[in-house]
Amino acid sequence: MSREQDRNTQYKKGSLTLSGTVMLGTGVMIGAGIFALTGQMAQMTGALFPLAFLAAALVASFSAYSYIKISNTWPSAGGIGMYLHKAYGNRLPTAFNALLMYFSMVIAQSFLARTFGSYTMQLFGGDESGRMVPVLGVSLIIAAFLINLLGNRMVEGVASVIGILKIGGILIFGVVGIWVADSVSVDFSSPEEAGTMGNFLGATALGILAFKGFTTITNSGAEVKDPKRNVGRAIVISIAACVVIYTLVGFAVSSNLSLAEIIETRDYSLAAAARPALGQYAVWFTIAIAMMATAGGILASIFAVSRMLAMLSEMKLVPHSHFGMPGSIQKHTLVYTVVLGVILTAFFDLSRIAALGIVFYLIMDIAIHWGVLRYLRADVNARAWVPTMAILLDLLALGGFVWVKLNTDPFVIGVAVVTMIVIAVAEQIFLKKSGEAAGSGHEHHH
Repeated sequence: MSREQDRNTQYKKGSLTLSGTVMLGTGVMIGAGIFALTGQMAQMTGALFPLAFLAAALVASFSAYSYIKISNTWPSAGGIGMYLHKAYGNRLPTAFNALLMYFSMVIAQSFLARTFGSYTMQLFGGDESGRMVPVLGVSLIIAAFLINLLGNRMVEGVASVIGILKIGGILIFGVVGIWVADSVSVDFSSPEEAGTMGNFLGATALGILAFKGFTTITNSGAEVKDPKRNVGRAIVISIAACVVIYTLVGFAVSSNLSLAEIIETRDYSLAAAARPALGQYAVWFTIAIAMMATAGGILASIFAVSRMLAMLSEMKLVPHSHFGMPGSIQKHTLVYTVVLGVILTAFFDLSRIAALGIVFYLIMDIAIHWGVLRYLRADVNARAWVPTMAILLDLLALGGFVWVKLNTDPFVIGVAVVTMIVIAVAEQIFLKKSGEAAGSGHEHHH
């Protein structure tokens, strides 16, 4: 088999239906977001955290506009890699931002995996030693990897079943939690708990993590039936469904636990909220839902992420080595993705994983909107004010978040900055080398 053939990826056109695509999107979105972020957001912004979810939905809605516009014009399997390429060509901004997205998606997997471990351990009275959560997380990533090797239909089938069970379970949790609580309460009386505007923006940035799963839909663009209509529709339906579900859950948690309890149990706050409301059976029910949700999320995420890296390899924007492995490039990218996810899951805790993910994602997101604004506006028929608004909202959320982290955990911001510098320098060297190898190459059209 020649090298060129070997670099090709294998995709099936029209293998994903509209409902399958919505399930894939919500599968990733309702993974860790709601189960692990609720407590972290409460820690940042106090009692206002249900509102931070709504603010995050607003940011995600503005953000989705650019993605829908581009995917309607050029549906592709590469999703974000391809979008960046359309705007910036074969240059550093494309490779840099695409890799940021790639890393933010791998980080999301680790986040899901750790959340799975945190909830599962509640069946056994918690994880005092702190060893079992990463072990369970790593095991889950490896299991998802094996299912992914079995192919598309299998992933869609498993993700759809899990998706339906999970969304049904979370809705029951939200409705019953609010019904059992004496009142739906969000305590606004003590503003000193809520902290500053910076804290609220920081919590909103975390909340965006719970919505960014809609980008998974764009990565599967080439495989969706009638993509020009269905990709945009699937994104809108997924975000709307998540808004309803997150708001319900936010109020259910805040009505059954005090703020101090939510923060104390932040890695498994939904299981903790079920206990006072409905007793031990409810805790088991919530844990089962969380285990399903995070497992489904990882399944869908590995599926999407490996595709994205395969696309970047095909576009010759990232170096690719087989490391002696047989099979297609997509299989290799699947292996790289899983190895990276395993390392992060083993060595980072939840709040740090989430922090890295949000910084990388928001910077990449700003690059997408800038690309639409600066280069693609006429091609995709976009109105200028929407991406402008999306950039401003992203900057606000990012600024607030970085400010909070610099004051509470500057190490993680340091890691994010160093990682970005390494990516930028390595990419610049790689692109320069491959440019020289290709001779003068073709000039970029902008």
